[in-house]
Amino acid sequence: MSSQASEQKSPGRTVFCVKFKREMPGLDEVPFDGHPLGRRIYENVSKEAWRQWVEYMKILMNEYRLNLGTRQAQEFLLKRMEEYFFGEGTELPPEYVPPGSRH
Repeated sequence: MSSQASEQKSPGRTVFCVKFKREMPGLDEVPFDGHPLGRRIYENVSKEAWRQWVEYMKILMNEYRLNLGTRQAQEFLLKRMEEYFFGEGTELPPEYVPPGSRH
């Protein structure tokens, strides 16, 4: 077994999460392996922060009607993901109305 495979399957792995600023359980595997941002996220983002990103990403995909089959949509999400975890953060789309608050 390669060291990378065992690294990805190690139980109890923790990281110092960039979002929560504390040690927390880390991801089980590198997201989109082969992209430098995926490795950076694996090393610095907790499972909980990743779960929150996935929920935020769903909002972005719906509000901006992104087609992930296009390079433009993929690059948009990668940029937002980097800002979310390693930059100033990102805001919700201007037209977004949370569920339950529509009248």
